[in-house]
Amino acid sequence: MKKKLTTIWLVLSAFGIMFAVLSWIQESEIINASILSGYKKGFIALFSGLILYYGVAKKMS
Repeated sequence: MKKKLTTIWLVLSAFGIMFAVLSWIQESEIINASILSGYKKGFIALFSGLILYYGVAKKMS
């Protein structure tokens, strides 16, 4: 049970990190703001957060 909770926590953390990074990118206008508007930013954050989880956090545990 503890391993499942840790996995959930790490996935949610990776999502939050990527959402914050995408928000910063959106505010700094590095890319077109319409790409990250509305629900699209959430989907991109989820996808890139899973990549971040599998690339970093899963290897650590």
